[in-house]
Amino acid sequence: MRPWVLAETNYTHTKQHPYEVAVLPFGATEPHNLHLPYGTDVLEANLVGEKICAAAYARGANVVLLPTIPYGTQTNMREMPLAMNLNPSTLQAIIVDLVESLVRCGIRKIVLLNSHGGNELKTVLRELCGKTPAQLFLCNWYRTFADQYAQIFEHPDDHAGEMETSLALAFFPDLVLRRPDGSLAADEGSVAQPRFEALEKGWVSITRPWHLLTTNAGAGYPHCATADKGRQLMQLLVERLATFLVELAAAPLDATFPFHPAR
Repeated sequence: MRPWVLAETNYTHTKQHPYEVAVLPFGATEPHNLHLPYGTDVLEANLVGEKICAAAYARGANVVLLPTIPYGTQTNMREMPLAMNLNPSTLQAIIVDLVESLVRCGIRKIVLLNSHGGNELKTVLRELCGKTPAQLFLCNWYRTFADQYAQIFEHPDDHAGEMETSLALAFFPDLVLRRPDGSLAADEGSVAQPRFEALEKGWVSITRPWHLLTTNAGAGYPHCATADKGRQLMQLLVERLATFLVELAAAPLDATFPFHPAR
């Protein structure tokens, strides 16, 4: 039993050892180019959650990792087979119910660990602000290393590109599809360009229909991925996010939490 993994923990332990911080991971079930599994976001959520919680627990943080929610918002992949959708309102309702469960157990510090870009979870933090005694934190882990991305990777990764493929090669290589010659069974991950400058520059945004945006659900060049790059990334994630969990667990829930008193 790993006492910081709720799915492996028993009631004998939880009755005697209340937790201070809960980490709730969110994944998705969707195509990832031609070579990565449908559950890539779920596997990554499990992986990142386990690594950072293990490191934080080893440093004394009283943290518990909850089971990953395996489905996410897929409205922009509705034309692709078996992209399993939860509408944003449904996902928000799930979070509200689970937060209530945690609060009843005395847990007031909750981290939403998101592994899927289609899960827009910031709205639920705003919705629950002032309505729950819990303090919610949102971590889109794939955005936590932007300042170091170019030191590890050669190509940008929007979906199933170099970064995600590197994590897969490092931590679940048996699920990465290869051709008989050993190369990745993936296309180039190129994307269609918008007709409008405002979209290209980011002045205006849309929800992107992926059957028009991509050829096979990949948005990012995966062919420079290596297992070593994936391990480098994981080390960085653990250094940054485990440290946050340690600090969060130790912080008192006082009148100015999560800030220092204003001066």
